[in-house]
Amino acid sequence: MSLYGTMRTGVSGMNAQANRLSTVAENIANSSTAGYKRASTEFSSMILPSSNGSYNSGGVETSVRYSISDQGSTTYTTSASDLAIDGDGFFIVQGANGQEYLTRAGAFVQDDAGNLVNAAGFTLMGYEYEAGVDPTVVVNGFDGLTEVNLASEGLTAAGSTAGSMGANLPSGAANGDVSTTSLIVYDSQGNTRILDFNYTKVADNQWELEIVDRTSALSLGTATLDFDSAGALITSPATLTLDPTALNPISGTGAELNAITIDFSETTQLGTSFTPDGGSIDGNAPSKVSGYQIDTDGVVYIKYANGELEPRYRIALANVQSPDKLVPESGNVYSQGVDSGVIVTGFAGSGSFGEILSGALESSNVDIADELTSMIESQRNYTANSKVFQTGSELLEVLVNLKR
Repeated sequence: MSLYGTMRTGVSGMNAQANRLSTVAENIANSSTAGYKRASTEFSSMILPSSNGSYNSGGVETSVRYSISDQGSTTYTTSASDLAIDGDGFFIVQGANGQEYLTRAGAFVQDDAGNLVNAAGFTLMGYEYEAGVDPTVVVNGFDGLTEVNLASEGLTAAGSTAGSMGANLPSGAANGDVSTTSLIVYDSQGNTRILDFNYTKVADNQWELEIVDRTSALSLGTATLDFDSAGALITSPATLTLDPTALNPISGTGAELNAITIDFSETTQLGTSFTPDGGSIDGNAPSKVSGYQIDTDGVVYIKYANGELEPRYRIALANVQSPDKLVPESGNVYSQGVDSGVIVTGFAGSGSFGEILSGALESSNVDIADELTSMIESQRNYTANSKVFQTGSELLEVLVNLKR
């Protein structure tokens, strides 16, 4: 066996154990880093060709593997902007260079501009809500994403655009009988307006609905409600869009009332008294922003002092076929690797994506006891390899001295 080969193999072993100690040191240093994924050193043998009667020792080489797909434990906090993913997926964040990355580190706080950023300064990305419509995700890219911004805006108001009103109309009523209920709606400045719903029986199984603005006594729309013999509504579509054109701008305020679509599909005609269901309406009166709320589907709501919740964003998630093959970057983020597969985006709670937990963080998946054990093993193996090198060096010295 070549003495030089012995020494070379010993050095190879020491380098390998040094690499292992490096990953152990990194793991221990990041054991308290939210969302950190443990690094491990994998060993593989290096075989060199040998001839008859002479063995040529090879060595060992290492590669680093990250346990990115191994979820850490969940720790609950008191901050609503701390986020964790229960299941598969990664948050999409943007660096200062405008590049998007993936991360499980969800310790987000507002910066001076109101954007949610994590401890490494990466900005959380999501899709904007437009008029309360759930956004359409771009499954194979990051187009359409924007910074999730929770900056407070002072007083805000929203005009009503949609609502519903259901009621039971008494089937025993005489033709010409009128039943009335009302619904409060909001104009463009958040002023309240009372709309009266007047139901007039015009024939068997048929009623006329007229919606009137109480202040101006202006009729905003009418609909004919037809029922079958069982008292079920058969009018289709069971909606009425109010036209406030003649009312706008509203005298004394300069505000306007939006066209409001009223759903009356829950209306029935049965043999009991007139019974309205109370109705519902969107929009809100002027109110201060008091905070925010994030649900398990990743919808970010602005919370007003009056208790109203307004959806503003939906947090986007991403995943790849082989998460452990993602490329780790500084700041506890990952970029797409050659072997990781294509990045697919989506929303929490859909497909293979997990749910988002607000007020929680994913802890590091490092086990300190395992790391200390690995450290001791590496120390001993390093010492043993150094002995091999030392022995080879001593034998080489004996060989050199034979010539003297």
